Amino acid sequence: MSGIYIHIPFCKQACHYCDFHFSTSLGKKEAMLYALGKELELRKEEFAGETVATIYFGGGTPSVLETEEIELLVAKVYDFYKVVEHPEITLEANPDDLSEEKILQLAASPINRLSIGVQSFFEEDLTLMNRAHNAAEAKQCLKLAKQHFDNISIDLIYGMPNMSLERWQTNVDTAISYAIPHISSYALTVEPKTALANFVKKGLITPASDEEAQEHFDFLNTRLQTSGYECYEISNFAKPGFQSKNNSAYWQQKKYLGIGPSAHSFDGHRRGWNINNNPKYIKAIGQGVLPMEVEELSTTDKYNEYIMTGLRTVWGVSLNRITSEFGEKYTEYALLQADKYITQHLLFLDGNTLRTTKKGLFLADGIASDLFLVNLK
Repeated sequence: MSGIYIHIPFCKQACHYCDFHFSTSLGKKEAMLYALGKELELRKEEFAGETVATIYFGGGTPSVLETEEIELLVAKVYDFYKVVEHPEITLEANPDDLSEEKILQLAASPINRLSIGVQSFFEEDLTLMNRAHNAAEAKQCLKLAKQHFDNISIDLIYGMPNMSLERWQTNVDTAISYAIPHISSYALTVEPKTALANFVKKGLITPASDEEAQEHFDFLNTRLQTSGYECYEISNFAKPGFQSKNNSAYWQQKKYLGIGPSAHSFDGHRRGWNINNNPKYIKAIGQGVLPMEVEELSTTDKYNEYIMTGLRTVWGVSLNRITSEFGEKYTEYALLQADKYITQHLLFLDGNTLRTTKKGLFLADGIASDLFLVNLK
């Protein structure tokens, strides 16, 4: 089973922390929609032997599109690809776009999963982030969405400047009160060339410390798990049956096509990424050219990626898989590097599977980087 990701590179306004590719001008929307459909057609042979199980509209802000425009893109997927009978079709959406009318339209469309960018239920956080919605809109859209969608995810951001643990607890408890079956939660990261990075450089904002961010994560992890959610990936929590099939496929190294400017693709052996420029993307696709760079992955690249994704997830890192796919030397190296973290109770061996402990989960990326292999002689 494989997935298709469609990048919608438009937003109403720029969030201060975001470094994803987007434009706040919708002037080229029609040309972009045509190009997205054309890229789906141009790349159909790449998935000739595949069955599509997930379609994911990300961005940017896909909910700025009209429902009819989203439906046309879904129809293009069905035109050119083999799709399972009941695919997971996700739309990322912002609360300010989810009026009752829009939710009703989406509920009647092929979209069967909403990923709503709430980020916080507090006005001061939303203002700092320069979000287009307010706290009242966030709560109202969840109330309405729950009436028409069973499969809903929301995003929350922790580690905000001046965010007390008490305010973070209220954010988490508010999300739980709406019985949302999936919650994705990320630490605020100061990305280069963003407005947030500029504010930090000028001393206008002081980022949360690593200790504060870990305190927020530890509360999140404990509260959600005691409320019936499983932490199946460091930033993702789901009630039984509501894991994101799309995201799980990424972490399990399944194939996916990335359609649209800046979108990434993976076929098991190569990674590709489209140009992150809307006019150049539209022009190239119009000429029948794929504006993509491709990187062939070495055995070591694949091993490193498996270590990174595996340690972040509930599935862990299978030593048997390392041996069968990469060789015994890679297994020996992984165990040698993991030994100190096992001694520190940050990793543990569960049979032949290497997993992070509850204490080690927040540090998973750093631990993984120490298990990476640069060059195996």
